[in-house]
Amino acid sequence: MKRALPAVVLFAACAGAAGWWWLNRTPVPPSWQGYADAEYVRVSPTLTGRIVSLAVARGDQVAAGAPLFTQDDADDKAARDAAAGKLAEAEARLANLQTASRDTEIAMAQADLTDLIATRDRIAKDLIRNEDLLRTGAASRQTVDQQRADLSSAVARAEAANAKLEQMRSPTGRQYEIAAQSAMVEQARAALGQAEWQLTQRHVVSPNGALVADTYARPGETINAGIPVVSLLPPQNILVRFFVPETDLATIHAGDRMAISCDSCAQGLTATVSYIAPQPEYTPPVIYSESNRDKLVYLIEAHPPPDQAMQLKPGQPVDVRRSAAGVAG
Repeated sequence: MKRALPAVVLFAACAGAAGWWWLNRTPVPPSWQGYADAEYVRVSPTLTGRIVSLAVARGDQVAAGAPLFTQDDADDKAARDAAAGKLAEAEARLANLQTASRDTEIAMAQADLTDLIATRDRIAKDLIRNEDLLRTGAASRQTVDQQRADLSSAVARAEAANAKLEQMRSPTGRQYEIAAQSAMVEQARAALGQAEWQLTQRHVVSPNGALVADTYARPGETINAGIPVVSLLPPQNILVRFFVPETDLATIHAGDRMAISCDSCAQGLTATVSYIAPQPEYTPPVIYSESNRDKLVYLIEAHPPPDQAMQLKPGQPVDVRRSAAGVAG
């Protein structure tokens, strides 16, 4: 009996120490299971055509604006050139309608008008003088009447010459002809813009910096519009999807920063919560386990910074915890 006493005392001491540790321990923050995922950008042609060159291969890193692939553009170049020719023709016709007569013709008309004005003024002066002489009998009534008729004719010829000169200085086309041709120029300019746009669509470039995840076509193949040729993975399109039970849902908000860990990940990975599902779902097969396969959970999505995103591989299992960096304000 005396031998059993030390064992009892030892057990009691251990139990007391364990109880003290349990009461004073630092709680382990909860963690949730998830996986890395990606939203791929599948680049396809806007027009049906034959692929003549593929500028990238799977695994390449491309910058925004870098060439991806090219389609045969011979027909599009011919259409662009034809549209440019029609625009030049329409502009030339409009310029012709808006142009006045030649400078030499205008100069001749100006000289004729000057001569007619001089003749008119001379006749007017002679008429005034002969009208004075008519009162003294030094000039005949017939002479005065003839000069009056000559003056009327000279005035009419001068006015006609002036009108002709003004017409030669104005555009050769009528206003409605100029307006109609202006509309034709705008139509031709729009057709050229469309042809140039169609030509540029044959040379497809990367919309942003990304990793080439896959290619689906080879030179020589004819690809319909909308059929992907290259699959891109921009860093900002890599995300983490994880699942939390309803009991933890109220503690997570959009904008919260989460700590990400996995077997092969570097330390210090984080992601910011961007989406919280409004309805629950059963734990997805990718994270099934005996303990949680029947539980209802909520999907949450979080995006890591682009400089950390490429360290995660789509489909890679991860553990998610609340980051010490804090909660969104």
